[in-house]
Amino acid sequence: MTILEPKLSEPTAKGCGRKLRTLVIDDDMAVADTLAMVLNSEGFEARAVYSGEQGVELARLFEFEFLVTGVVMPQMNGIDAAIQIRDLLPNCKILLISGNNDASALLHDARSRGHRFEILAKPVHPLVLLQALRSVRPDLDLIDQLATP
Repeated sequence: MTILEPKLSEPTAKGCGRKLRTLVIDDDMAVADTLAMVLNSEGFEARAVYSGEQGVELARLFEFEFLVTGVVMPQMNGIDAAIQIRDLLPNCKILLISGNNDASALLHDARSRGHRFEILAKPVHPLVLLQALRSVRPDLDLIDQLATP
């Protein structure tokens, strides 16, 4: 399988004027790669990694506008990764994705520690993902752009 790795040196969702750096974390490589490909096709500059630890390391090197991460993963779960990335990049908008019932306990624990996140159910349809990104960055006109050839 060929993994596409877009360049991160150029700091545009379509219509935004510049590529919005987006970090996608999921231990399911197919999910992470697919979400990154969808986002890249819509004008984002998305990069997929496959563990919370890899995501945190990448966030130390690059500034991301968005983080899309799975929740239940081995070693570092997505919520712990999101909390660490939020500490590193306070302006990064975070979306969690999960198809696992164990996510609710992790979310409850995060809320009890003062962290709140938006969560989407897996599998995530591209339009739903783009709508969610728009909800955390209302200045983006992502849905209209998706419908435009």
